[in-house]
Amino acid sequence: MSAIEAAYSRVAQPQRAALRLIGSAMVAFGVFLAGFVINEPAPYELWMAGLVGIWFILGLRISRFTAMLLTLLVTFNVGGMLSLTQMKDLTGGPMYVAVSTFLALTSVFYAAIIEDSAKRLPLIFNAWVFAAVITSLLGILGYFHAFPGAEVFTLYDRAKGAFQDPNVFGPFLVVPSLYLIHGILTRDLKTSPVRAAALLIVALGVFLSFSRAAWGLFLLGVVLLIFLMLLKERSGAFRLRILILSLLAIVLMVAALLIALQLPQVADLFSTRAQLVQEYDGEYLGRFDRHRIGFQMMMERPLGLGPMVFGTIFPEDEHNIWLKTLTTYGWLGFVSYVSLLVWTLYLGFKNLLRNRPWQPYLMIAWICVIGHAVIGNVIDIDHWRHVYLLFGIVWGCAALEHRYRQNFPGHSAA
Repeated sequence: MSAIEAAYSRVAQPQRAALRLIGSAMVAFGVFLAGFVINEPAPYELWMAGLVGIWFILGLRISRFTAMLLTLLVTFNVGGMLSLTQMKDLTGGPMYVAVSTFLALTSVFYAAIIEDSAKRLPLIFNAWVFAAVITSLLGILGYFHAFPGAEVFTLYDRAKGAFQDPNVFGPFLVVPSLYLIHGILTRDLKTSPVRAAALLIVALGVFLSFSRAAWGLFLLGVVLLIFLMLLKERSGAFRLRILILSLLAIVLMVAALLIALQLPQVADLFSTRAQLVQEYDGEYLGRFDRHRIGFQMMMERPLGLGPMVFGTIFPEDEHNIWLKTLTTYGWLGFVSYVSLLVWTLYLGFKNLLRNRPWQPYLMIAWICVIGHAVIGNVIDIDHWRHVYLLFGIVWGCAALEHRYRQNFPGHSAA
């Protein structure tokens, strides 16, 4: 009997099943809301704050396995609280750390809710796809000024959908893109046209975000996904299907890109954004110069500078997750974050190719954790809601595997 079932043990079976179904639907709706963050606090924060509280009140437990994730995230945020002592003006600092702590709790919540039932994984990913398609359509319509006021879904002539920043909007779309690609490659071909249409919408959203980080994340994710699928599948016929469909998808994506580039406004912005190093990257006190100076500064500041203080010293913020953890969470937070990332990647890699019902979801989340770690070198991914969701998915799947191996020790290597 699971923790939730135990909490409902005195409720009749039909009502108990209905409550679990409602609870799972509420989780899926929370994931859906993650695609709409125009203002803060966003509906996502309000919904998840209530949802997390309700689930834990009703008996959702944190296992010893998931408790390791909680410990790492709590330690990370303790570093943020200590960094507050270094601030002369606390304006905004406590709220920043409070948001960090809340997002940490959502990560633990997702891990616990997945460990409680693996059936919630398809709900989570389908809700993510649904949100991605809608927010992509908003970004696309906004980019092409399809209706009066559509510019609210753009920023600096770049699509941002229902987000505040194109650089968050683009990466948010990568996970559902990979999930759609995986479905096209592995499921009934009769459903492929629907998935392909959704994929084209989401991929166009990624492209029109003109986020170099999102482009790189998308390409890296697709390559790793196809590589791991070819590595896992041992059937020659199935591998051939994956290769053929992958090549066909690539041809369609390139064709769509070439069509889009026929529009002058798209071609001009693409030629500018496609440059690996922008002027603001390499200039004096540009992105890379700030990274170098910032790391040198933090060697003498073990408690950090405090949230958002770096941007008051330099022309812009850190734009680097490693420097961000040092300035905002101190050395304690930096070590905790690196430990969290390494442990997450280890757990995912260890269970990556096992034949389990949750394997596709683990594989996609693990790939995207790697991708976000890579783009974190040039962008600040702290407070990205979907990154905390990715951590929760990997840890939740690892917890499922841990329980599976305890219950079926003879099948652990399968």
